[in-house]
Amino acid sequence: MTPQQRVQAAMAHRQPDRVPVFLLATMHGAKELGLGIREYFSRAEHVIEGQLRLQAKYRGDCVSASFYSALEAEAFGCETMFIEDGPPNCAGPVLRRDEDIDRLRPPRVIETPGLLRVLEAIRGLKERLGGRLPILGSAIAPFSLPVMQMGFARYIELIYEQPRRLARLMAVNRRFCVAWANAQLAAGATAVGYADPVSSTTIVPRDLYLRTGHRVATSTLARIKGPTAYHLASGRGLPIARDIAATGAVAVGVSALDDLAAWKAAVGDRVTLVGNLNGVAMRRWTAADAEGEVKRAIAAAGRGGGFILADSHGEVPWQVPDEVLLAIRAAVERWGRYPLDWTGG
Repeated sequence: MTPQQRVQAAMAHRQPDRVPVFLLATMHGAKELGLGIREYFSRAEHVIEGQLRLQAKYRGDCVSASFYSALEAEAFGCETMFIEDGPPNCAGPVLRRDEDIDRLRPPRVIETPGLLRVLEAIRGLKERLGGRLPILGSAIAPFSLPVMQMGFARYIELIYEQPRRLARLMAVNRRFCVAWANAQLAAGATAVGYADPVSSTTIVPRDLYLRTGHRVATSTLARIKGPTAYHLASGRGLPIARDIAATGAVAVGVSALDDLAAWKAAVGDRVTLVGNLNGVAMRRWTAADAEGEVKRAIAAAGRGGGFILADSHGEVPWQVPDEVLLAIRAAVERWGRYPLDWTGG
């Protein structure tokens, strides 16, 4: 099977030739090209070449067109802070007063240089790869973007204390998220990851999620013209597993803090599970550790398809060495071949 066929089979809850594996090493391409992170993300051709080299090295079943999350905050006027050994982040809030929400307007994708670089990278990857591998885009959920727009503490206060302003902020962010996701799909992305860590039960209780993030997600995903994968970015999600499955997403990222088997029992074949290797612990794994974790995840969720092995955050940390990623890939080859008789399934 080609990677595209393998992923399609898994998404359809059929058993492909082996468990697909997504090694989402967005920053490791900079190492391949001998560039710093800031320089690497400054040009689309760097990311195209970096992703192609990583795919050839790790032989994963997708490429990632994601640059860094702060690009979406940049679109609203935030500055980005770059460091040498980790993902770029928003340098400070753009919504400094609550009243700023009243005047906020969604930025236009075609007028935002950073977003245009991502679209250029997607088109370049599509041209180089054709239909052999899925190309993954990403968009931050309207309910989670305000953490960068205004800061975490002020946003939590807004959720509880100012429902009118919260509704307006969600409307603006939803328009942007839909336009951004659809632009990536139009450029050639196969699917878009919908990053919504604030909706995780690590951060908000289920009853609040159902009144806020769930409603926002359902209305947003209905407007996106292609498949979406709901991702809580390492946050716990098992208590809202069935709620996420009802949003319209076709896949969901599962935290390393959650039980994969319990997730599979909760959602059945309603969504494909993606996860749940611990990227933080992965920095110090031996080859034996990697093999053990791969076996654990496949045994928990691999039977019957509907499972893609990946890290639990959606981005492999910069500090994870090649040896660990290669060990993960080798373990998938050894233990991920269907029908997975060794699991007893």
